Amino acid sequence: MKWFGLIATVFTGILLLSAVPDFAKFGDPNSPANGGVGDTPSVSQYFITDTYKDTKVPNLVTAVLADYRGYDTMFETVVIFAAGIAIFSILRTFSGPVVPSHPPTVDTSVNGDHQRIIIGMTCRMIIPIIQLFALYVVAHGHHSPGGGFQGGVILGASFILVALAKDLNAALGRFSEKRYLALGSIGVIIYAGFGLAAQALQRNFLDYEILHKIMPATDPIMARSHSMLGVEVGVAFTVTAIMFAIYANLSSKGRLEQGL
Repeated sequence: MKWFGLIATVFTGILLLSAVPDFAKFGDPNSPANGGVGDTPSVSQYFITDTYKDTKVPNLVTAVLADYRGYDTMFETVVIFAAGIAIFSILRTFSGPVVPSHPPTVDTSVNGDHQRIIIGMTCRMIIPIIQLFALYVVAHGHHSPGGGFQGGVILGASFILVALAKDLNAALGRFSEKRYLALGSIGVIIYAGFGLAAQALQRNFLDYEILHKIMPATDPIMARSHSMLGVEVGVAFTVTAIMFAIYANLSSKGRLEQGL
């Protein structure tokens, strides 16, 4: 297996290096990214000058990721989901003796272990704020810095903070295995659903403009804006679920007990 991995790595490296001569020279003003053809602007120039006109989305980055480059972002979400499922498939165990990895759970309440009161009470106060901010980052990501990936990471981190402040079982009580697996799947389905809805209306996959026919009180341009918010919600669901799922399985060696 080691020789096979080495051969695969060398072959892949040679294949990638063979494509280097085809790249445009660094800083070349006439490269496809920098210079257009005739009166046609370059891709980057078009994004800068026409994104708001096309989508009514002030955040250029979100518009590129969720609309112009929607296929790529959807499959990035699928890759994140696949990574979580791969770790689950490799690590998750359902039988055998459990070897405690740390002392028994401590009581972080006022009447519990006084060495953990500050940590426990601080987390109880800040976790709702973190989660509220995560929802804001998702909902406002197409108008200001943020989006589904960023908001999903923040929301997933809030559940990890519960596990670190108390224990993994406390976090699983709020976000169980069944819930995070379902939420990760739903996120991918939401994203793909916008594409399938466009196809059902006889347009290309992820061509959001046509969705104004099923979105109330909107036009083709605003349909793109609203659809970007929808797919960002799907991304956030998957990122939140898989981030916590990876932590839960790695920290407990796949047993979902004890944890760090």
